[in-house]
Amino acid sequence: MKLTQPSAEIYELDNRPVTHMAIGAHPDDIEFMALHGILECFQQADKGFVGVVVTNGSGSARDGVYRTYTDEEMRTIRRQEQKKAAIIGEYRSVYFLDYPSSDIKSPANFGPRNDIASIIAELKPTILYTHNPADKHATHIATAMHTILAIRSLPAESRPFKVYGCEGWRNLDWMQDDEKILLNLDGHENLAAALAGVFDSQIAGGKRYDLATIGRWMANATYFQSHQTDQTERMSYAMDLTPLILDDSLDITQYTLGFIKRFEENVRSSLTSFQS
Repeated sequence: MKLTQPSAEIYELDNRPVTHMAIGAHPDDIEFMALHGILECFQQADKGFVGVVVTNGSGSARDGVYRTYTDEEMRTIRRQEQKKAAIIGEYRSVYFLDYPSSDIKSPANFGPRNDIASIIAELKPTILYTHNPADKHATHIATAMHTILAIRSLPAESRPFKVYGCEGWRNLDWMQDDEKILLNLDGHENLAAALAGVFDSQIAGGKRYDLATIGRWMANATYFQSHQTDQTERMSYAMDLTPLILDDSLDITQYTLGFIKRFEENVRSSLTSFQS
């Protein structure tokens, strides 16, 4: 496969059939948003997990031992960390598209979209995870948009069966419970901790993504139901983006705003019932 960027890389670990794929903006996004897919494929001979990292990660915050690292040095170490995670999580492969974030955020740049379309068309994953379009990180939103538009460019037989928009720089606990995709993350807590801990350049560099993300998963599991005992110990939420790749006429913005409007209606109903 020919990817657009000369510095792009395909890191192959085995040749299992591809069943689950995650498309994340940065190195470490895959582990924090798509652990469900990693666990589904772990130690499974007939299931393979593929990660696609869209940006080169050179612009990340840094502190401690990484304080004086240049953008190019951060780019190198973050790719190394992502490869370590792939080995720990027993991924089938990782695709490093290696775009600067500015390129991803440009709607006129079709390179990322074309690369994503080529990867999906060749590997044909059944379940695909990406960022949710209500995220607050501009590069996450752009990655989600490129992913949806890339899938829409493919014939129906090459499209995933399910597409999930995952939690990242905004959680999804505000969504209506019956609209949340519930991703059970129970089991292999040690694996989850190891995957998160690999990204030392981010954690020791000033951001405790590992503790924050695991805390979110545990909070989701506890706060999902108020009148039942916890059914899981760890859980992430996702927005179902599948309708957007089943019906190309659906407007992505209006589809996303629909979840927000239904949340607004629920809050209004709860409050006005005490004022009537």
